[in-house]
Amino acid sequence: MILGLDISTSITGITILSEDNKIIYNGYCDLKKQKCFFEKAGIIENELEKIINNKDINITSVFIEQSLQTFRSGYSSAQTLSTLAKFNGVVSWIVYKSLNMKPQYISAVSARSKCGIKVPRGEKAKIVVINYLLDNEPSFDVEYTKFGNIKAHYYDMADSLIIARAGLETKKELDIAL
Repeated sequence: MILGLDISTSITGITILSEDNKIIYNGYCDLKKQKCFFEKAGIIENELEKIINNKDINITSVFIEQSLQTFRSGYSSAQTLSTLAKFNGVVSWIVYKSLNMKPQYISAVSARSKCGIKVPRGEKAKIVVINYLLDNEPSFDVEYTKFGNIKAHYYDMADSLIIARAGLETKKELDIAL
């Protein structure tokens, strides 16, 4: 099974995907109320331990969305990028320690491409990904706020699913090459 993670200090998306591309688990950890960096990491560690301790789940590969490497005008500051990179590293270590497995990293752009998702210029990638999954994945559903907006955690769940699917494609490519 493939573990796909979309790591963030506010909401982390978690997906377990079977080798035949079926969603076993698609959830999230809401970390917004936690102020302490280490408490946030502890919450993710506890959630991963629950998944790992499930006897029906046998993770064979881990794929994590690569943290942002460059600035983009109007987006994240240097401090935010630094914090996200640190958190990505801490969660990567938790994964390695818990599963005795090195995670592999996939950029969001590469993951979307491997899944056949094209983001038209000027459109928000997260919206395109959600719409793609709503149109193409019968088991993926979302809830809306009272104002008609998609609840925030579904974006992270969607991203972790795309990372897991891209990881599965990567794994298949590597198996064919060997």
